Amino acid sequence: MKDRETLKWGVVVLAAGKGTRMRSDLPKVLHEVAGRPLIDWVLDLALASTAPEGVMVVVGHGADQVRARVAGRDVRTVLQEPQLGTADALRVALDGMADPLPEAVLVLSGDVPLLRRETIERLKTELEEAAAVLLTAELEEPGFYGRVLRDPDGMVGAIVEAGDANPETLTVREVNAGVYAFRRAPLEEALAHLAPDNVQGEYYLTDVAAALGEQGLRVAAIRLDDPSEMQGVNTVEDLETVESLLASPGQ
Repeated sequence: MKDRETLKWGVVVLAAGKGTRMRSDLPKVLHEVAGRPLIDWVLDLALASTAPEGVMVVVGHGADQVRARVAGRDVRTVLQEPQLGTADALRVALDGMADPLPEAVLVLSGDVPLLRRETIERLKTELEEAAAVLLTAELEEPGFYGRVLRDPDGMVGAIVEAGDANPETLTVREVNAGVYAFRRAPLEEALAHLAPDNVQGEYYLTDVAAALGEQGLRVAAIRLDDPSEMQGVNTVEDLETVESLLASPGQ
């Protein structure tokens, strides 16, 4: 595989969600934390990882509002309509990318503003020896997060969403942080063969791990030392938590 320095990277920011639990008509990624919309924090990280033309923001709910906000960052947007899940969002983003296509793709969520640049660099380094790398964390209370199932070699065999997990799987404490780095070619192959076989009837990006494994490819994982980096925003309470974390020393 190519060394990290020679890879052409693209970044996809998933920002199509409505954020129903925010109890607001404002698109979730436009809610402010520390005086800036959530997506601004994520775009800082995205633009530190590649050139502006390499950043694709997937919009959906409140698309015009989100487009207007990110227009000043000189990034590209693509509309996901209808919204059929995170894997579909990534497929739409890849379809909208212009030539020359990136060889590797970093996937970020527009509502996860606390990730550090050093963590993204670790993902990129790990991709030198794998087809995909994801961030994980070990939580005392895994809750609604997808569980990460490792194979005997320590690679990721599957990611099971909490709503689809059996009682045994729900005891697993290592969870998916929702941040990924992929080799583009095997990723596109895996996306083409996904099916919405889950309780939501959606195309899950988490199913890509098992699909890549079926191709005989390695899916690695990096466990976060500080799980607060993966703190996302789904509720007003989450927004307050992120605000307090940003105000903490070291952020």
